[in-house]
Amino acid sequence: MAFVDQISKQLMEAMKARDELKVSTLRMIKAALGAQAIQKGKDSLDDAESVEVLGKMLKQREESIAAFEKGNRPDLADKERKEAEILKTYLPEPLSEAELKTIVDSAVKELGLSGPQALGAVMKVVMPKVAGRADGKMLNQLVRQALGA
Repeated sequence: MAFVDQISKQLMEAMKARDELKVSTLRMIKAALGAQAIQKGKDSLDDAESVEVLGKMLKQREESIAAFEKGNRPDLADKERKEAEILKTYLPEPLSEAELKTIVDSAVKELGLSGPQALGAVMKVVMPKVAGRADGKMLNQLVRQALGA
């Protein structure tokens, strides 16, 4: 079942259950996936592209939570937290730091590169392997450590 079809099915179930938060979050997901598909000139996104969109949406929620807490708006931060939890259910399980380190180390060995100038080349190899399953900042840090930069 395509990712968008799964979202549509669960949207209908949430509507029947009258779960307003889940309905609004699923509609938001569906709209974001549709907008991204239009932007790419496709009828629909494949699963990897859908996970990428959801990852960006989750990151936005996390940034909003921090901003709302800083602005002393716990009510809005709580709503964003609940939306983030719903988004997480549709994302694949994140990789642990040890798993990421293994992937990075194998990519560095495969390319046979070292030093800070190799960062881009290693990231280019590693990113497709961990798409949507790892934090970019942590990944960048692990690649820099592996390269001795």
